[in-house]
Amino acid sequence: MPDEAGTDVFEAHRARLLRLAYRMLGSVAEAEDVVQNAWLRWWQVDHAGVEAPPAFLSRIVTRLCLDAMKSARARRETYVGSWLPEPLVEMPEEGAVAGDDLTLTLMMALERLSPLERAAFLLHDVFGLPLGEVAATLDRDPAAVRQLAVRARRHVQADRPRYPVAREEGDRIAEAFFAASRSGDLGALRTMLSDGVVMRSDGGGKVHAFPNPIAGAERILRLFRGLARKAVQPATFLRAIRVDGLPGFASLERGGVLQVTALAVENGKVAGIFITRNPDKLRHVARALGLPPPATPLH
Repeated sequence: MPDEAGTDVFEAHRARLLRLAYRMLGSVAEAEDVVQNAWLRWWQVDHAGVEAPPAFLSRIVTRLCLDAMKSARARRETYVGSWLPEPLVEMPEEGAVAGDDLTLTLMMALERLSPLERAAFLLHDVFGLPLGEVAATLDRDPAAVRQLAVRARRHVQADRPRYPVAREEGDRIAEAFFAASRSGDLGALRTMLSDGVVMRSDGGGKVHAFPNPIAGAERILRLFRGLARKAVQPATFLRAIRVDGLPGFASLERGGVLQVTALAVENGKVAGIFITRNPDKLRHVARALGLPPPATPLH
């Protein structure tokens, strides 16, 4: 069993390992499981003989993630409706989370990569591991790993945030979007949307959600007009939050359904709307907000 020093080493890297596992898997719960499994493996190691604990621990977590991704990809093939990563939520009082600049839109771009491309990109470009360490982690030749990272970089480069939105401005946009969309103020809402805005909604087959992406400002306006007319119970704005680096908000919708909405903002306009309603993906959000675990309403 690791002594106190070994425990201290692992705990010093736990936050980074959780961030790596989440970026690999797109699931907070699965990331926590992976890091717990990494701890059990560290528990069995003579850590005094480990020359570079950070690299050693990254290697364990990455390989566990690669194994987990095989079953995760199989599950997504049968997933009901649009799939979104579990929202990694930051509360306003927590301040900015340092370490990487991966937004939810970039997480979506990472989904287009193979598991090895995703690992190479994250380890080298995001977490700053030397190429040799990445090659050892993936058990590949350094030249092959370099090509993996180049291909991955090419895929995600266009999705990198070019104009980050300050927290205060993001909170203002989130609150204004909620107010306009729920009240049916289409004039105010139209001024906020880019012409090519796309909305995705993830209910996982557990709660009502739009099964396919909805593209175009006019289509989205018509949708919100209809929802506002049908609303018999007003939605409740809980608070402004950051969702994987994007401005957003948590709300309670009709039937008491917890919802997290993230907004991708480009040139002052909302270009992407990402709505997570699947209760299985919002348990950690409910805990952070001091709410009971979200239940699955009966249809």
